[in-house]
Amino acid sequence: MAVLVASDLDRTLIYSSAALALTMPDARAPRLLCVEVHESRPLSYMTETAAGLLTELGDAAVFVPTTTRTRKQYQRINLPGPAPEYAICANGGHILVDGVTDHAWHARVTARLADECASLDEVRGYMEATSDPSWVRKYRVAEDLFVYLVVERELVPEGWVKELAVWAENRGWTVSLQGRKIYAVPKPLTKSAALREVVRRTGAELTLAAGDSLLDADLLLAADRGWRPGHG
Repeated sequence: MAVLVASDLDRTLIYSSAALALTMPDARAPRLLCVEVHESRPLSYMTETAAGLLTELGDAAVFVPTTTRTRKQYQRINLPGPAPEYAICANGGHILVDGVTDHAWHARVTARLADECASLDEVRGYMEATSDPSWVRKYRVAEDLFVYLVVERELVPEGWVKELAVWAENRGWTVSLQGRKIYAVPKPLTKSAALREVVRRTGAELTLAAGDSLLDADLLLAADRGWRPGHG
């Protein structure tokens, strides 16, 4: 039976130093493998145990990294095991085939967004106009597909995220608060849509998925079996 395993990356398969949550005594901490370097500094890690298991998985199934990261952010990561034939980036906006963007898929996605959703410029403009630099640390546009803010969460006015979500809902976008980031993403831009396309191409008969965030919910539901890791 052909098996496909789609896995989110951050806080599911790889972890930053802060996200590792090494609460055990130092002598009992797991051995770690650095899998991402950014600006000459180590950024993300896996345990050596997880790295070994991922290598075995890559030999036994079609492994598909599935992330909200941009292509550039994804390509900083050096996972152990066979290089994945397929990867899903930008929350489904891009499918990489042997590391190369599938432009036909991206064109399908952008055409659907243009037909069904308010423009990126409208949503970005509204978020910038209604937010405040006193609690927004960064404004980011990812791959000209979606917007997110990096915020001081405790300073965000009560009700602001909910008001934004109501405004965005009427324009075909969804809003979610995850840690220190507030995402605005077009409704049709989903990991599950890209996953279904990869399943079609590979002919996989069983699909497994893992993810930890709200942006992974549709991915888990689309798979035959989904797993959400806990973080304490």
